[in-house]
Amino acid sequence: MNELSLLRMAAQRLVGPRAATPGEAVRRLTAVQGQDLPGALTSVALRTAGGTRAAVEAALDAGEVVRSWPMRGTLHLTAADDLPWMLELLGPRALAGVAARRAALELTDDDVEQARDLAVAALVGGRRLSRAELLSAIADGGVSVAGQRGYHLLWYLAQTGTLCLGPTAGGDQLFVLLDEWLPAPRRLERDEALAELVLRFFTGHGPATVKDLVRWAGVLVRDVKAGLTIVAPQLERLDVGGVEHWMDPATPDRLAAARAEAEGVHLLPGFDELVLGYADRSCTVPAAFADRIVPGNNGMFRATAVQAGTVVGVWRAGRSRARPIELEPFTELTPDVRARVAELYATLP
Repeated sequence: MNELSLLRMAAQRLVGPRAATPGEAVRRLTAVQGQDLPGALTSVALRTAGGTRAAVEAALDAGEVVRSWPMRGTLHLTAADDLPWMLELLGPRALAGVAARRAALELTDDDVEQARDLAVAALVGGRRLSRAELLSAIADGGVSVAGQRGYHLLWYLAQTGTLCLGPTAGGDQLFVLLDEWLPAPRRLERDEALAELVLRFFTGHGPATVKDLVRWAGVLVRDVKAGLTIVAPQLERLDVGGVEHWMDPATPDRLAAARAEAEGVHLLPGFDELVLGYADRSCTVPAAFADRIVPGNNGMFRATAVQAGTVVGVWRAGRSRARPIELEPFTELTPDVRARVAELYATLP
């Protein structure tokens, strides 16, 4: 099963020649889990040639990469021209429970549309506002943002294509109007969008299964199969223990050229796609230690140390960058592995 994880590392550009730019790295993955912005910046930087977090921030500031809620109601980074068609394809399922959530928050449809009008008025003309500033503008206009109402309103307005997160400021991002930030959106018909999603996921994450994509994007099995009907000739089918996987035909050669690197040690931030990108991550995360990565199944994925495609421990930064990494190995690690972890930590983007 380790070979499966190594192939995924090659597909994701964690080994071998990296993507030329942050935008290319994000496009390769289609979407990068983004609720933890610093971790997302590091994930992209690790997949970019000469990658730095500053370069990824510059891509966000230039509008080449954007951060929003394209699928599963969760923040992700996407290439700018991918966001509109992904919202149209994947947004409806994310919005399925919105009425019940809105009722629990005591928000009416009129409240939401008033908030939309207020947000547009506050941002039109290329203005950029922090979350606090935008919520203040909405509250001043008469719509309560108390409790979880504010988050729900901003999420909904982004999910329905009015807002997205744009340039960075002080380590965070500012809200902008989507149609101003992305003035030439890419639009795809549904069948074309499904084909694009399927091809891009299996190319950038494969070997992976239909169930992996269903979980990752929040789509239905029939949607994935419809896309596969169109793009299967461009992919390679792989049988792993009787389970059908799909991948880019070039991935095995890419791994062969970078096998020594793949079998070495790697440090990944929390929420990295090597762990988050699959419904079944058992080839990378030993089942006996899965709860160490997500303690109490609380949805907060810890940063990982990987050796030869297998997670061998979790880690967190020292109290300052000058202090050693705080590594929690799952089993005893050799001195060479520990030394390599320290080297990687010192140069981690």
